Parts: sequence; structure tokens; C-alpha cells
Amino acid sequence: MEILHVIWFAALAFLWTGYLVLDGFDLGVGMRIWLRGRTEKQKRLMLNTIGPVWDGNEVWLITAGAGTFAAFPMWYAGLFSSLYIPLTVVLMALIFRAVSIEYRGKGHTDRWRANWDRALGLGSAVIAFGIGAMLASTTLGLPIDANGDRVGGPFVWLSWYAVLGGLAVLGFSWIHGAAFLALKASGQVRTDALLAVRRWLPVAVAPLVVWVLVVQVRYGSPWTWAAVVVAVVALAGSWLAARADRDGWTFALLAAFLVAGAVSIFAAVFPVVLPSTVDPAHDLTVSNASSGDYALTIMTWVAGIALPLILVYQAWSYWTFRRRLSEDHIPEGHEVLPAVLPR
Repeated sequence: MEILHVIWFAALAFLWTGYLVLDGFDLGVGMRIWLRGRTEKQKRLMLNTIGPVWDGNEVWLITAGAGTFAAFPMWYAGLFSSLYIPLTVVLMALIFRAVSIEYRGKGHTDRWRANWDRALGLGSAVIAFGIGAMLASTTLGLPIDANGDRVGGPFVWLSWYAVLGGLAVLGFSWIHGAAFLALKASGQVRTDALLAVRRWLPVAVAPLVVWVLVVQVRYGSPWTWAAVVVAVVALAGSWLAARADRDGWTFALLAAFLVAGAVSIFAAVFPVVLPSTVDPAHDLTVSNASSGDYALTIMTWVAGIALPLILVYQAWSYWTFRRRLSEDHIPEGHEVLPAVLPR
């Protein structure tokens, strides 16, 4: 095993974890707009909390997928071909989610906005479930043969642990979105979001806790169990912070819980990147699934220059739009004349 293999496994674990933390609250807000928004102003307020950052957060998913393809092409091929149907559905959900954010304000009827709210909420839920199912499959296994090809029909991926992973990311995104709204909004939106965190945090993250424990029982080591302890402490701290009205700590500790849990999962399965449920001899590892040393070296130089710049820019974006929003910041709805009037 070479150092570049380890570096790029760690880099991809960082990218996938970053996506779950950052786009996770976006997805949660999208679901809450559809299910919990009481008035049009409340929905617009919730949408404005993620408006400046949601598309930047989604870049983490694109980068993680592209990095997997470039650094570990056999991992990418085995995973994405086995999950062709669910990931196609996730792609459609990503499109509907992005379009709904941009288009819900283009019409002036309640029906128009309700339809796009539904697309936003369902799209966000499908994305969260699909990504969770994919990541659970890459940590707990898919039926692949010695060539990395799927063994079985198109729905053979639909295992109990794929469903567990889907529910894990879905539940975390829901509660993480509520914690974000408690941090970024005020008034009734904040009150409702904070109440949701206080009431439902243990239930929402229960599937994620089960996923972490299953991986640790199968593959864990003493130091990955230490990461689990950190995750439990962060989770308890987040819940206590919510009950004490400490919005910033609630959100930050919930993110820390996810990071520690993800570290425990990725570290426990290393060096395997895709276990085979057919035969352990068919497991894909960082060694037999990776690109050549030359490709990994070039990628390391490019990532070493570009990634810090991207992180600085995204941090600047969050700092610029750090202010809490209220319904007073949302103007009344009004029609706008097009730049070119129709003849």
C-alpha cells in the first residue's frame, strides 16, 4: 500500500463528510419548507437562509464523485454500476431540487409555488436517502464478483443496510436543517425549528447511530471506537445546547457528531473501499481499485493548490452571509414586469 492511496482515501472521506455536513442542512431546510412552512413569508425566509450557499455546498458532491472516478476508478465503476437505478433517481432529484429553488418565485399563484415546494421537499428527501444508501453500501458491501461487476438483478442493492443508510442520512439532514434554521432564522421559524431539535434529535439520528455501531462491530478497532465516543459526546452536547437555547453550539456539535461518526466508519473499513458480499476475496481495496501513481501524483498537486482556495472562498461566503434573518427582511410578494414585454 502506497502513501498516495492513503492520501486519496482520506481526501475522499473528507469530501463525502463535508458534503453530508454542508448539503445536509440544505436538504433538511428543503424538506421543512415543504412540510413545515406555514405561510409564504416563512417559506421564503427559510429559502433565503440557504440561498447564498446551497449551490456551493452541492459542489462537494460533484467533487467527491469526480475524485472517486479519478483516484479509484474500479471503486467508482463497481459502486455506480451496481447502484445505476437509485443514483439515476438521485440525479433527477438533484435537478428538480435546483430548478425548484430557482423557479418557485417565477410564478404568482399558490398552486405554482405549492408544486415547486413539493418538488423541493421530495427532491431533498430522495437525495438524502439515495446518498445514504450508496454510502452504506460502500461500507457494508454489494454483491460484486472478481471483476467488480454486480451479481444479481437491478434491485439486488436494496438491502437492509442500504435502507438503514438512507434513513440515517435522511434523519440527520432533517434535524441538521432544523438546527441550521434555529441558528439563521428568527421568529416563529426559529421557534418551530428549535422545538423540533429538542423533541426529535435522538429519534432522527438513531439510524445513523445504528449504522456506525454495525460498522464498528464488524470492522472496528480501539481508535475507531474512540471516534464513536467523541460522536456520542458531541451528540449529547448538541441536545443539551438546544435545550439551553444555544443555537451555535447546537449546530456545531451536531456537525461534530456527523464528522466523528464518519471518521469512525471510513477508518474502520480502510483499506477496503467496497466490500463484496459474494466473497471477501473480491473486495475492492485502495490498492487494487486505484489509478496509477502518475495520475495520483498529478491529482495531489492540483488538489493541494485548488482545495485550500475553494475552502477559503466558501468560508468567506459563510462569513459574509452570517447574519440572522427574520420575516421583516422578506418583502411582500409583487409582480415584476419582464425586461422585454411580449407583443
